[in-house]
Amino acid sequence: MHILSSKLVFPPVDDALEDGLLAIGGDLSTERLKLAYQEGIFPWYEGNTPLWWSPDPRFVLFPEKLYVSKSMKQVIKKEEFSFSINTCFSEVIHYCKVNNRPGQSGTWITDEVEAAYCKLHKEGLAISAEARKNGVLVGGLYGIRMGKLFFGESMFSHVSNASKFAFIQLVNQLIRENVVLIDCQVYTEHLASLGAEMISRKEFKRYLQNYLQPG
Repeated sequence: MHILSSKLVFPPVDDALEDGLLAIGGDLSTERLKLAYQEGIFPWYEGNTPLWWSPDPRFVLFPEKLYVSKSMKQVIKKEEFSFSINTCFSEVIHYCKVNNRPGQSGTWITDEVEAAYCKLHKEGLAISAEARKNGVLVGGLYGIRMGKLFFGESMFSHVSNASKFAFIQLVNQLIRENVVLIDCQVYTEHLASLGAEMISRKEFKRYLQNYLQPG
């Protein structure tokens, strides 16, 4: 496990520990975050210290393998929710911040993380997907779009099925935009139920090499 300096560089991802931890320290500048995603690395805080991860295997969704259950097809058909992209990024990340993931005593989204990703959004790299019910934001997610890849970060839901609805609609939109891989980082039951699967770090790196640039 490496200690980062102010120098804008990461160690090779194959140096990561068994749990995927690669490095500690550094900052959340736009330049460092862009470099991290380009190399298959993502930040995940513990306390006030940035930790940088590159797990092996990697949890991903191939968009064409999206699984939509019969019950979710009914939810979509009933038009209970409406879908939008990038209409309220700051609200989405804030709700992700204050709504802890199951089993977590706190959130990894610190004030610094929130500010850094809002800056990435202003630069066109971070995007949000939103679900509304009766005009009220009730679920959503955000992540990073680079080339033909989408790196999912976090989601929230105030109403049953809202985040799942937003995710499904976003995947369908990304399919139309020829995105080939959605990075889900680490295993969750929620995303496994939607078709996400494990691939090796080596295979994930090939996708980075081939699809980070648009075209």
